[in-house]
This record gives sequence, structure tokens and C-alpha cells, in this order.
Amino acid sequence: MSVNEDNVKKIARLSKISLNDSEVKKYLTDLNQIIGWVDQLKEVDTEKVSPTFSSFGAGEGIKQRDDIVSDGGYRKEIISNAPKSEEGFFLVPKVID
Repeated sequence: MSVNEDNVKKIARLSKISLNDSEVKKYLTDLNQIIGWVDQLKEVDTEKVSPTFSSFGAGEGIKQRDDIVSDGGYRKEIISNAPKSEEGFFLVPKVID
């Protein structure tokens, strides 16, 4: 696979980046070089390599905390920063009619 100038211009347009002609040529070279390096990975023999599903050791799982719902215990302090509040809630102007 390779990238041409039209591809670089399309990527730039989608990314909302303006490129001049010299930048297009530079990125064209860079992108083709990156794709070449990725294509080299196809040549690596991985037949005898077992897949890795986790970066943790055998028997170790992802350490997770208990999912406890809490308001943090400082609701009044947070609401005190609001210009307007009522019954513990922020009051904001209506935005949709």
C-alpha cells in the first residue's frame, strides 16, 4: 500500500489542516515511510508466539476498586459557587424553547 498526493491532501482537508505543496511532498514521503515500516511487520513469523491478552502476570487480574456511588460529601460547597441554586441544584437559563 502507498499514499499519493491526493490522499495527503484529503487527509489534510479532513483534519482541517492547510498544507502548501512542499509540505504535501514532505508528508507524502513520511507517510509512505511509516506504511513501509508497518508492512515489514507482515514478514515477522508469529506462528509460535502465543497471544497476550493481558499485561498482568498469570493469575493477576486488573485491580479494581468497589463502585460506590457518592456525592463526595461537599455538595453545599459546590452549590455555593453557583450564581443561582434551588434545593441543592444549579439553576440555569432555559436554552431550548
